[in-house]
Amino acid sequence: MALVKKNELIEKAKSARTASQFLSVQSSAEKDQALHAIAVQLHTDRNIIIEANRLDQGRAKQNQTTPSLLDRLMLNEARIDAIAAAVETLAKLPDPIGDTLDQWDRPNGLHIQKIRVPIGVIGMVYEARPNVTIDAACLCLKTGNAVYLRGSASALETNKALVSTIKRALRQTNIPEEAVQLLEDTRHETANQFFRLNGMIDVLIPRGSSRLIQTVIKQASIPVIETGAGNCHVYIDESANPEMATRIVLNAKTQRPSVCNAIETVIVSKKWFDQFGDSLIDALLTAGVSCHIDPSAADKFPQLPTASEDDWATEYLDKIIAVKLVDTLQEAIDHINRYGTKHSESIISEDPAHVAAFFKAVDASTLYHNASTRFTDGEQFGFGAEIGISTQKLHARGPMGLNALTSIKYLIEGNGQIRE
Repeated sequence: MALVKKNELIEKAKSARTASQFLSVQSSAEKDQALHAIAVQLHTDRNIIIEANRLDQGRAKQNQTTPSLLDRLMLNEARIDAIAAAVETLAKLPDPIGDTLDQWDRPNGLHIQKIRVPIGVIGMVYEARPNVTIDAACLCLKTGNAVYLRGSASALETNKALVSTIKRALRQTNIPEEAVQLLEDTRHETANQFFRLNGMIDVLIPRGSSRLIQTVIKQASIPVIETGAGNCHVYIDESANPEMATRIVLNAKTQRPSVCNAIETVIVSKKWFDQFGDSLIDALLTAGVSCHIDPSAADKFPQLPTASEDDWATEYLDKIIAVKLVDTLQEAIDHINRYGTKHSESIISEDPAHVAAFFKAVDASTLYHNASTRFTDGEQFGFGAEIGISTQKLHARGPMGLNALTSIKYLIEGNGQIRE
């Protein structure tokens, strides 16, 4: 049985490789036609997709899956409509493939041009969130890449339904349906084989928990673009507008707690907290958020659990927040750089010097001033969608849209030059 699965794994990779070579020379119009067809097919197949998702939801509930993960897993009519709308938006964006990034002439007469080209075959490894199936497939198709999807067992039926929808749509176009492949065998040993398909998959992009990402990094022999878990923070500076600060913290924590750009710790200047801390805590508790309070304020809030070292490093993905009190901006920066995951961080402040220092010193892909971290998202950035949020510093960083799924090629024009 394992041998059959391995052969299937490799055959799908070979098919994706062949499709990627065809895709790389397709016109923007042909790729956009494919995206339009997928958006239409999502509406047509809506009931099929929702029924498949109900099967996954039912199994997840039997396994006592947490509410935050159930939320990530769930698809309904509104979410499918939003996914289809995002595909249509993506189709309207400029195709980056073939763009000239730079060009120059050398003293010997050679003309050098640097252009964007597809990467080839993208291996996507992700948990729960079936919307990633569509986002990843459509971003890859738009950029002339084939994609080999490896979702989690928790969303298998939904992912199978979504990939079937994509393939039905592609059959109506010039884009081969083999450009989108799904690894249906979700066993860990098969995943480890998937991570080592050198020569067939060009890059792996893991998206999910810190555990998943670290597993891919450790097991893979293929290059990995590391996306990160989101232990994100809002720092309330001593000059922060109290109404604004409370509104931003509530949004960043409660608008959708189960996602990676929701905050897990609010860091507060002690001077600000002395004046407005009670109202901030009351607002969080009223919103149903459990507050783990800094030990220095435990006497003032004896009814709240005291934060421990583990709290500073925890990505709750739930209505839980740690409250850290600091004396200085530098202490806040040091805390973020120690416990943050280089994802998204925000400062609420009316002091330009403090904002400038925060922006310069905090090591993260995305920094905000007087705004919620919930905007770290490809669609919110105008990218149409995202394939992940990179927290590394090579190739791509932050929300990864179309440009992040390209490589480069140098084109050199000569008139007979030889090197002496």
